[in-house]
Amino acid sequence: MSVPSSDTERTGWRASAACAGMPPQVVFARRPADAEPALRACERCPVARQCEETVDPAHTWFDGVSAGRLWHNGRPVDLTRRNRAHAPAAGPAVRPDSGRAAGRDAGRDSASAGCRRAA
Repeated sequence: MSVPSSDTERTGWRASAACAGMPPQVVFARRPADAEPALRACERCPVARQCEETVDPAHTWFDGVSAGRLWHNGRPVDLTRRNRAHAPAAGPAVRPDSGRAAGRDAGRDSASAGCRRAA
């Protein structure tokens, strides 16, 4: 691999980037919803590898979209969490006969059953 001799050679790939011409607030977005157009563009980007190599998001505390991923402070954002945030929250797995009320009621039932036997 040859070493680029100038900034133009190192960054000339930017003109071919699928996100070229997008507003900076989209490319450097912090929220997934704001970054969505850039993330979609990355899916068809011919220079995604060069983008990640040049931006080096994991080592530069990068915020924004690079090579098909959204980054916050140099860490990739888990976009699957975004989808789960809109899904209905599952409650805790509790059996119908468990918990404080069930225990209290069970004690009441056994006490009243004992009273009925005695009668």
